[in-house]
Amino acid sequence: MKIAIAGYGNLGRGVECAAAQNKDIELVCVFTRRKPETVKLMTPGIPVLPVADMEKMADKIDVLIICGGSATDLPVQTPEYVKKFNVIDSFDTHAKIPEHFAAVDKAAKASGKVGIISCGWDPGLFSVNRLYASAILPEGKDYTFWGKGVSQGHSDAVRRIEGVVDARQYTIPVDEALAKVRTGENPELTTRQKHTREVFVVAAEGADKAKIEKEIVTMPNYFDEYDTVVRFIDMETMKKEHSGLPHGGFVIRTGSTGINKEHNHVIEYSLKLDSNPEFTASVLVAYARAAFRLNNEGVTGAKTVFDIAPAYLSPLSGDELRHKML
Repeated sequence: MKIAIAGYGNLGRGVECAAAQNKDIELVCVFTRRKPETVKLMTPGIPVLPVADMEKMADKIDVLIICGGSATDLPVQTPEYVKKFNVIDSFDTHAKIPEHFAAVDKAAKASGKVGIISCGWDPGLFSVNRLYASAILPEGKDYTFWGKGVSQGHSDAVRRIEGVVDARQYTIPVDEALAKVRTGENPELTTRQKHTREVFVVAAEGADKAKIEKEIVTMPNYFDEYDTVVRFIDMETMKKEHSGLPHGGFVIRTGSTGINKEHNHVIEYSLKLDSNPEFTASVLVAYARAAFRLNNEGVTGAKTVFDIAPAYLSPLSGDELRHKML
């Protein structure tokens, strides 16, 4: 399977690493909006091409993995690129997934391609686990906690604010809330009660920090429903103390079974990630395999992780999976 990367930031570099670990996948090229000569890949011999050349490569690429940001890139790029390619993205603005799906679905059905959106770990693997758990324990409650870790999407959204040079956003679970869920208390928790957010910002010289802070804490779909602390630091501190991109989290469902609901159960799925972008990229590459297979079967349109059977993600055959994993 031949893949290409659109956008060579942290996520794009992660896809490059993931492709190297999958023997059935070949990275053909990387597309960039920057000057191609300024982009240095880790893998020798892979060409870096301008986005303007993308259409010329359509017949050489099985799946295009789009590594832009959810705030402004993916809503435009994914519906556009799926006109020529099978595509994967990691769109993670949960509230806007339905409209993003509709836009990609319309374009993908018109072009005869597959577009798998919102891949990663949340939305993505966490979404699948929420679905499994709620189907298995219909009498129960779902809880999702993220962090402590750096959110790529939220950090990217802050970096788009005028006057911001760089930013890292940490999502932090509230320990008391997490403990109540794990003990089966089934608490009613507001968004604000489950997480706090901490944002470290390098502001441009002369930038209005008060204006930047207000724009962050009131940003819809990102910060307005959370207690958010904004801390301004210099670039040296950012590089020294916030260069890593760890993350993780927990999906928990508590539920009961029995005629009188006398037996209680807790399903918990957790991730602890040294590198959020590299892990997210690994998920994207697995789902790229699914997009390729589905399109070869004649499937078209937008899909989410809910629509993809697990076997489509693995390089192993059905017989091998039944022998080794079932």
